Order: sequence, then structure tokens, then C-alpha cells
Amino acid sequence: MRPVHPFLHTIAAAVVLLAAVLVSPVAAAEPGPAWSTRGQIGLRAADPSVIRVGSTYISVQSAAGTIQVRQAPSPDALAGAPARQVWADTGNLGSVWAPEIVHDGGRYYIYFSAGNDAAHRMYAISSASPDSGYSTHRRLALPGDRWAIDGTMFVFAGQRYFVWSGWEGTTNVEQNLYLARMSDPFTPVGDRHVISQPREPWERVVGNPFINESPEAIKDPNGQLHIVYSANGSWSDQYCLADLRLRAGGDPTHVWDWYKSNGCLFGSNRATMMSGWDPTLSVNGPGHHTFVLLDGDIATSPPAGPRFPLVFHAVPKGTPYTWDNRQWYSGSFCWWGGTTYRRANVPGPTADTGWGLKFFE
Repeated sequence: MRPVHPFLHTIAAAVVLLAAVLVSPVAAAEPGPAWSTRGQIGLRAADPSVIRVGSTYISVQSAAGTIQVRQAPSPDALAGAPARQVWADTGNLGSVWAPEIVHDGGRYYIYFSAGNDAAHRMYAISSASPDSGYSTHRRLALPGDRWAIDGTMFVFAGQRYFVWSGWEGTTNVEQNLYLARMSDPFTPVGDRHVISQPREPWERVVGNPFINESPEAIKDPNGQLHIVYSANGSWSDQYCLADLRLRAGGDPTHVWDWYKSNGCLFGSNRATMMSGWDPTLSVNGPGHHTFVLLDGDIATSPPAGPRFPLVFHAVPKGTPYTWDNRQWYSGSFCWWGGTTYRRANVPGPTADTGWGLKFFE
């Protein structure tokens, strides 16, 4: 994302991936639909959102005040697919950021933020078709009515939730992650609940504001909920992915039931990486990712296995790190067992061991 103010895979990376498969306590899984070698997709854009419906990959992106959808037989083919405009900001809402596509109950929902400066709020449109026939936008009545971006909906344990990045108050100090229950894909209910704040030293390397954003839900092989998010300023190569893991049997709306990775799990700077995780080889500042799930549903999250598709944005090494130089990349991830996250000076146990994630370019 951005603040409110102002590949080829190398042989070394292949060796790392092979080591992950051999060392990680995971079991082989049936392969999904074909997807090509990881690397640049060919879209000079940010904030990817990609789901798979059957054998078709569907992406959504913002472009000059519009929202566009593409469909292709693989993530890497998305750049060559026609971009169909499904919505335009004819009402002058303001800057349109980070649309997220979700498939729920046979309908497609696209969530996006729009506004200028402190006016950014979350909106949604829906259709029975992925690339046409979308409804007029509806503003989500998120509890607190504060600045909000990067929101998306998911279902966990039979309950719909909306997760987003927002401000605690009306000033731009830091971006926290919030969660609210939903009664249907358009309707938040109850309070908002903070689940993460950018308070760890490794996620405060770049600030003003300090950043937790781009949350994406996924369920691990034990059925525990994870929220993988971006930390540090998106205008810096310190941008990276980190993980929140809900303790077994925990309440997603209870902040102390979440355990945070002790560093970046996908980033380009060794100093901020969690111990045992290596920095990227070919790109700088990987962040704002999308797990490419069947129907975009965390109930289809992959089991333990060697690798599964991922799309993220980053800047090629050797290229100035600017928003205009961000590109979409297809990568992969695997579940990494026996991963302990530790914390201090908060209620509850100080350590929690379970599945973590490893990411590959």
C-alpha cells in the first residue's frame, strides 16, 4: 500500500525451496491446477488480489479511479488477459485503493477503499459474474467510522468477519489491524476489535505512520486462523510480510489470543527477518500479497505440502524503490511446522507453537 501522506528464480532460491520441502515437517499434497514458474507476472501494479474459481484465475486491481478484473488460466497469464472495467468512481469518492475480490454464496464481492486523506472508507460492490454486472457501490458501516483501507471478508468457524487496516482516532499516528463480525457480506455488526498494532521494533524501522496493513486470512493444517499482513512503510524496501496466528480454540476478536511472528517472514532485509527465515534474493520490499485460494475461501486453504501459489507486489533488486516501480510477482509458500512465536508483557502464555509459513520468490 502507501502512507496517507507524502524473475526469474535463481538457482539459490531453488535450493532454498528444496531444503524447505526436505526439512520442514510437512507431508506431500496433491498438486492443484497448473501454475508456472515463479517470477514477474508482467503487471506494473500494486496490491494484487487473485482467487481461483475452477481452473480460472481471477484478479482485481485499481487503475485511475476504476476497478478492473482479469481472468486467465494461470497467475502468470493474467498480464496478457484483457482488463475489464467493472466499476468507476463517477461519484468522486477520491483515491481508490487495493480492491479485494471474494466469492461468497455464488456471488462475487469486491471490497475497496476510497477517499482523500482522512476520508478513506471501505466500500463494496457485488455481481453474479466476476467481470460484469456489478452493483452500485455501498459504503460499509464499519464500527467507529474511522479511516479504513485494505479490507476483506472471510469466514471462520461459520462466522463472517471483516478485517482491515485503520486508525484508532482521527489522526494519522499508526495503522492497526481491526476485525469485526459481519451478518452478511455487506453488513458489519457489533464492535471493532484491534488485533495488531505496529509496536515491535522490526515493524517500526520505517514509520510516520507506523504500519500494519494488507491483512489476508488463511487457515493452517491444524485449522487455526492466521492473518498475514504487511509491516513497515510501503514507500520503503523495509516493507515485508509478517504473521498473526490465533491460538488453538481462541476468539478472533480477542487481541491476546493472537501471537505475532518474531520478525518478518518475507522481506528483503536480514536484520528484520525472524530467526531461521532468509531475505529475498531477487526483489526488494515484498508485501501486500494474496493467497491464491480456491473460491478465495479459507476453508480451501492448502494442507501441509511443498508449495502453493502466492501473488505479491515488490520491486526488482537494482531498481529504485518507488510506488511506480512496484510489480506483481507469482511466488509460493509452504506451511512450516513447529514454529514458536514469543511475546512479553501481555496477558496469557508468553509462547505459542504451531504452524508458521515460509515464502519463496
